[in-house]
Amino acid sequence: MAKFKFKYQMYKYLQENLSNIYAEAREASEKIGIPTELKGKFGLTGAVSGCPSPLRKDVKESIEKGTNEVIPLVTLVEKIREIVKEVYGDEYDAAPINTCEAGLWVTFDVLFSPPMQGRGDSYQSRYIALYEKHLHHQGGYGRPFPPRYKDILADRGSTAGELGFHGKRLNNLSVYYAPLVGANYDVHGIKYHPVPLLTNVDPEASGKNISKIAERNSDILTGITSLGYDTPGYGYSIKDKDGTPIMQKTLSQIAKEFNVPYVVDNAWGVPFIGHDIRKTGADVVIYSMDKASGSSTSGLIIGKEEVMVPIRRALGMHGDRWGTTGSYGKAAYVTNDPGKEALLGQLAALKALKERPDTLTKPVDDLYRIVLEEFEGIHPRIKQGLIITKTYNSTAVEINYENTWKDDELGLPIFSIEDMYAGTNIFQSGMAQMGIIPTIAYDANIYISPGLGTTDENGQIIEDRARYCIKGLIKLMEIVAKYSGYID
Repeated sequence: MAKFKFKYQMYKYLQENLSNIYAEAREASEKIGIPTELKGKFGLTGAVSGCPSPLRKDVKESIEKGTNEVIPLVTLVEKIREIVKEVYGDEYDAAPINTCEAGLWVTFDVLFSPPMQGRGDSYQSRYIALYEKHLHHQGGYGRPFPPRYKDILADRGSTAGELGFHGKRLNNLSVYYAPLVGANYDVHGIKYHPVPLLTNVDPEASGKNISKIAERNSDILTGITSLGYDTPGYGYSIKDKDGTPIMQKTLSQIAKEFNVPYVVDNAWGVPFIGHDIRKTGADVVIYSMDKASGSSTSGLIIGKEEVMVPIRRALGMHGDRWGTTGSYGKAAYVTNDPGKEALLGQLAALKALKERPDTLTKPVDDLYRIVLEEFEGIHPRIKQGLIITKTYNSTAVEINYENTWKDDELGLPIFSIEDMYAGTNIFQSGMAQMGIIPTIAYDANIYISPGLGTTDENGQIIEDRARYCIKGLIKLMEIVAKYSGYID
């Protein structure tokens, strides 16, 4: 294969050879022996919104039982609150919502955006978001600042047109994108774009930088946000003795100093066995409960009681419709109410996380073992640049390959999130050619988890199916590495 002087030339060559890469991927799937009846019906994760995993038996049975009973929705909300308080303490509260994104929206609107009432023009406010992965979620609710970042999310709204991102930017709110010390923001991808590469983030130095940003913006600062993940590829590898990411604890301390809330987007995370709000000191953590927790489609907001009161009021869950501390009525965000079946599924998932955590941790352990065993056979040049980590927070295994780009050489191709939206992320589109439903695989980071046709009705790994997926991923990585010139 050709050798390239500049990385853009490599990505151009990959684009020109997409049809050849896809043909080799399809041929590889046959050699691996992926059964025809499985193709298109199993994949690398059941934790993405576009193709959620089937419900576990315990969750499904709870929903089926509850649908035949008369249960006021406020009763289900109260049970969810009780479980959260039993685990985290009475000073915490919860509010279920229909999706994690809706949870971000209402939380940021309640806590970060300026008030709409009062005479005269509304004042401006600003929150700080780390310049990290998935910025179109936690970093997408204000006008970007500094202006150098004003187009950083532009293409991601193209499918939805004018309302793709303009629609969720809140009134008179801006967002300061804070680069992380030790991170690399090189440009990569067929859809050539900056990518956050975060395995070398220095949380102490980053914290000092963010403190300076907060000080400069203190007169309009209203909040700080970050992801809630705990893996190297997301920049959270440095932890304290209890396993809590230092970066998250540092952000909490800065927020307290400036008397603003610290909100954590933990969409691909789980309560109780994952991110611990008590240890990080966050004010609010928001979950997509159908991703890693195994719930029916829904979101969950957990936070300190003081900040949860206005959030619950915005959702119509705090008032005197049915009493002063719990209600289920009309409010600004009534459009984001979860339905009865969503609440039943979420309640069942929370009970499993509290009472039977091994239901979720054992499949992670089994998947991690399979990944390590299968990746022993990947081309040695690729293998030496990999960091493979398991995470109970996301019930997933992370495969990061940033280190293939060490020593100023062209490494294993990195696809931007823009590639995902444009359909040119080969680690996603190529898996589809194999009959394997893909996963999050951009910014040199591949996140895989159980659930999408790789587990039984109790959520436990079906080993041969999981191995088919991993073998397919490995083969595709080798095919792409060959066309990029990284391996012969």
